[in-house]
Amino acid sequence: MQFPRASGILLHPTSLPGRFGIGDLGDEAYRFADFLVASGQSLWQVLPLGPTDEDGSPYSSYSAFAGNTLLISPEKLVEDGLLEKSDLVDLALNETERVDFDQTRKTRNAFLRRALERFQANDNALRESFASFDHENASWLDDYVLFQALKKANDGAGWIKWDRPLAMREPEALSRARIELRDEIDAQKFFQYLFFKQWHALKTVCNQRGIRIIGDLPIFVAHDSADVWSNREQFKLDEHGRPTVVAGVPPDYFSDTGQFWGNPLYNWNRMREDSFAWWIDRLRASFQLFDLVRLDHFRGFAACWEIPASETTAQNGEWVETPGRELFTAVRNALGEVAIIAEDLGVITPDVVELRKEFGFPGMRVLQFAFSGEEDNVNLPANFDRDVVAYTGTHDNDTTVGWFNQLSEMNTTDSEKTRGFCLNYLQSDGREINWDFIRAVMASVAGITIIPLQDVLGLGSEARMNTPNTTSGNWRWRYAGRWPAEHAGGVRTDSGDGNLTAEHAARLRRLTEEAGRSR
Repeated sequence: MQFPRASGILLHPTSLPGRFGIGDLGDEAYRFADFLVASGQSLWQVLPLGPTDEDGSPYSSYSAFAGNTLLISPEKLVEDGLLEKSDLVDLALNETERVDFDQTRKTRNAFLRRALERFQANDNALRESFASFDHENASWLDDYVLFQALKKANDGAGWIKWDRPLAMREPEALSRARIELRDEIDAQKFFQYLFFKQWHALKTVCNQRGIRIIGDLPIFVAHDSADVWSNREQFKLDEHGRPTVVAGVPPDYFSDTGQFWGNPLYNWNRMREDSFAWWIDRLRASFQLFDLVRLDHFRGFAACWEIPASETTAQNGEWVETPGRELFTAVRNALGEVAIIAEDLGVITPDVVELRKEFGFPGMRVLQFAFSGEEDNVNLPANFDRDVVAYTGTHDNDTTVGWFNQLSEMNTTDSEKTRGFCLNYLQSDGREINWDFIRAVMASVAGITIIPLQDVLGLGSEARMNTPNTTSGNWRWRYAGRWPAEHAGGVRTDSGDGNLTAEHAARLRRLTEEAGRSR
């Protein structure tokens, strides 16, 4: 599928500013859409929107279909008559530069329960749309809300630790649980309704203003998820429900021991039997949320790195072929041509390239990976093709300023070589390396360019979103202030202080127009 020449910003909603401990789908999200319009952008890329684990990782979700209720805006609940303005005073947290997931969960739970009480007590105008949502999403919603109710009843334990009749989904045990946990099941349903209502309202406004949303679809799901619990036969599990092999990647740029993700792997032979119905449902749901979908770890659709579940690192695995061609043929037959971006980073073999090109999925290029010294490096702008999406960096990279500063601090022969090549290639003095990166990808032949907001703001490593193969301190960055930020006595405010200003918008718009990517 050919996409028009365009550009956009990578920003997860949790990184929006605000007074409720975490970015959400409220007023600041609409203000960020204003910034996208003002800066000439036509794409907004987000990370996965599912309910996250305790560390807040969007790539470790309790469901491939449900929404993250931490993103529900209390301001929008006031507009719906489910909260009073006075409630916002009680529920507000100090405006923080980083997400506090523990405190945010407590606060969100408090206002969601308050909204539920008001919904149940009054003849609310939302009742009809809630009933429609319940009916239209029953195929995944019923299992998910029961999963969450059981998880709460078991003090948050993973489903593998529940009483065996519930863990193994014995019908009599499930029927009894649905009766005993009815109140919590109804609550979880209502919370999901609120998330999807707010998300679709935001997406509608973005689309009306010429902004398309790029979503992110992890190839794998968490073992402790409603998906694995309710579809055990679709995964490689033993008789007790434990994974026999798990996902990861071998040693690479990010880690000498590889990345041990720990997700259960798919039983592709079983998935063939129903023509990949679970995957088709998952992608159909994704295209109801997003306009384009970035398919994470695309090389896993040609072959997966299978690691025995008993291992603790990703070193001792093996490549096992997967039926990507059969899967995407079934998807195309069911859904037609789909707007997928293939995340094909890392060591990519010819079969992965062939699969991507056969189905017309653009690949990815990341400028931070370009300066290793090889003239044929595919991440150099001179080697881009039209059918790629070019990034200065991704959520897994350091910021461009942080990356460049670390090269200087390392002071090794290799780091100096990389730094010198980078400066020479970009004809840069390094003082505004983030804008030099932005200019390079914008001017390239790549069909789409995406810039993390941290690079527009010129922020350093303190604003990094995620460090792969680490388990704490990630996913917490938020940008400061409001859009548009005030100029302080005429002094430039685009100097890496985290405030999003009109000057940022004007500068980004100029580059976008010069590169022929204008809205």
